[in-house]
Amino acid sequence: MGWQKYNGEYLRSSIDDAVEKAIIRERQVGNKLKVYIGTDSQVKRNIVEMATVIVFLREHKGGFMFIQKERITRKMSIKERMLLEVQKSIEAAYQLCPLLDRYQVDLEVHADINTNPHFESNVALKEAMGYILGMGFVFKAKPESFASTNCANRIVQ
Repeated sequence: MGWQKYNGEYLRSSIDDAVEKAIIRERQVGNKLKVYIGTDSQVKRNIVEMATVIVFLREHKGGFMFIQKERITRKMSIKERMLLEVQKSIEAAYQLCPLLDRYQVDLEVHADINTNPHFESNVALKEAMGYILGMGFVFKAKPESFASTNCANRIVQ
């Protein structure tokens, strides 16, 4: 369950080391970074495939990401699955927080939860928002949660 680059190559160092090297490399070439963390999951034949992403956006110059995939083989409700996604994102954010603070890199945590009450995932909105904000992170949900809704989603499709 290690971290990997978008091309599938597994990191040879810890995620902390990889993130720090990325920040230093990007700063040396004059790029300003912002980090977005999100998780998405899909249920396929009673297996939950989950992907957490750490997305780095360069101001006006594209971006890159690190990915962690996981498979869970137990049945869970939609609310439990949504809150597990949020937990995975918070774990990654919490781990990287001291590093991002040291280099003054802004962070947002994205939840793949719909703000529209007509969608199933909305059942977890209040708890997810409270969990993320309570941990001191900036929170975004659909339609503003591109890290989970687009980037992580692409991995579990």
